[in-house]
Amino acid sequence: MNADGSEQKRLTNNPARDTSPSWSPDGKKIAFATIKDRKSDIYVMNADGSELKRLTNNSASNGNPSWSPDGTKIAFVSTRDGNNEIYVMNADGSGQKRLTNHPARERWPCWSPIVSSEN
Repeated sequence: MNADGSEQKRLTNNPARDTSPSWSPDGKKIAFATIKDRKSDIYVMNADGSELKRLTNNSASNGNPSWSPDGTKIAFVSTRDGNNEIYVMNADGSGQKRLTNHPARERWPCWSPIVSSEN
């Protein structure tokens, strides 16, 4: 929708619950989690709702996607190792890698802004 609330458009339509939308830095894509059967996976689609693609597909819950400032990676939370840990993957879902290993529950990853060496 527009910032004033006009021109609202539904982008997903399924019986599952879609959560945690995250806009890509260029505004062309949206990553989000879909919760179905008490587990969630991360998907990405174009900003108009087209070209839906599943990025995670395992028996764990995966959620809370966060785009890197350059749009090439997505950080997310997964329980695939038995505890909420922060992972990162390429924007196409490849190269999934765990970043944290801690008994506490990590929840909402976010990226530090890119800082130019010229500043």
